[in-house]
Amino acid sequence: MIAFIDVMHRVREVLMLQTQQPRIRDRDIAYALGLEPQYFAVIKRRNKIPYEALAYFCKKYHISMNWVLLAQTPCHLPTS
Repeated sequence: MIAFIDVMHRVREVLMLQTQQPRIRDRDIAYALGLEPQYFAVIKRRNKIPYEALAYFCKKYHISMNWVLLAQTPCHLPTS
């Protein structure tokens, strides 16, 4: 089973690299995924992964969805 906390940890890693901020909050993750912070809190509590939002996030940052969801390498996708 894919764990919400593991997926969001990898999203947090991407955001830390992109923004150069040492701390990324849940609110920052929610906004990066195009979600409202209140909705993010609900899905976090229910361990529901927002697959569509993750797909757009991965496309925007050229990140492999397999890496975000399953920690499979490579992390980054080639840009064409």
